[in-house]
Amino acid sequence: MRYISSPDFRQTAERIGVLLVNTGTPDSLELRDIREYLAKFLSDPRVIELPRWLWLPILHGYLLRTRPRSSQAKYRRVWMADGAPLLSLSRQLRAQLAGALAQRALAPFSVELGMLYSTPGIAAGLRKLQQAGAQRVLVLPLFPQYCGATTGAVYDQVGVELRRWRWLPELRYLSDYHDHPGYIGALRDSIQAHWQQHGRTGHLLMSFHGIPEAYFDKGDPYFFKCHRTARLLADELLLKDGEWSVSFQSRLGPSKWLQPYTFDEVTRLPARGVDDVTLVCPGFPVDCLETLEEIAIENRQRFLQSGGRKFSYVPALNASAGHVQFLAELICQHAQGWIEPGLLGSSALARGTPA
Repeated sequence: MRYISSPDFRQTAERIGVLLVNTGTPDSLELRDIREYLAKFLSDPRVIELPRWLWLPILHGYLLRTRPRSSQAKYRRVWMADGAPLLSLSRQLRAQLAGALAQRALAPFSVELGMLYSTPGIAAGLRKLQQAGAQRVLVLPLFPQYCGATTGAVYDQVGVELRRWRWLPELRYLSDYHDHPGYIGALRDSIQAHWQQHGRTGHLLMSFHGIPEAYFDKGDPYFFKCHRTARLLADELLLKDGEWSVSFQSRLGPSKWLQPYTFDEVTRLPARGVDDVTLVCPGFPVDCLETLEEIAIENRQRFLQSGGRKFSYVPALNASAGHVQFLAELICQHAQGWIEPGLLGSSALARGTPA
């Protein structure tokens, strides 16, 4: 086995490394790249828990022959000038966050991006942090609500890479932040700003990515964490019961997933007299195919076709100032003990007051 050592074991300047992690996205609109991404994503036992002997023939014999072309059409609707939305917006977030941490002057931080199933990968992100001299690393999955299929996969891949290293960094994981006041506050401010610009609607629908019900039955806490986020956000917005609801999107396959399904919910709302709706996705810190195409295009069309009058999508927090400030404070909070006490004590987070 070949071990990877520090580029210079004599270096003395300690840095804190932050690895932002997201799911991934195709490298291009070419079918081969879409197929490669889907193969990596759907081959992970964390994502699809079926026995490999049953699942892999279905994946390679059917899904990877049919799904890439339909996915290609969807990606084309939202592709940006510099690539896939998830990667482009994640890069912007990384850059803004690195700048915000540098301005705090609490400690030398290095921030890198790692994708679970595409480039830049988790291994590449960790190696960049190593090359920058980071002897302490905080892994921050951009999945606000813990789920074994997402955050669990991050733990797996970080562990696989670090097994190749001889000089291991001190390591911390941030498992989730679904009920953090800073996160809820950033979501609240984003929705309120959206309403000020586009007008307030009579109903707020909060759509989260779904998982199979079987995962919930096995003890995955994701469902409860989503509802906790939704309740806290509704309270912050002073919404009454009946003025908001929760649904789950992106179902795959014939098995039952967490319900109600978003597609069904936007169909039923007009029949219940709700003809204007705001939709927000509090489980997606960065916009991607599932928000920009599935929600903002497909579900909008479904709502209007079902008798709805106004459908308004609130963009993800992305690289907004509120999101960057929250993540910077969250990182500083979880870096306690790594930052000199006097420096950390001068931060807004340590005082418990807004920055």
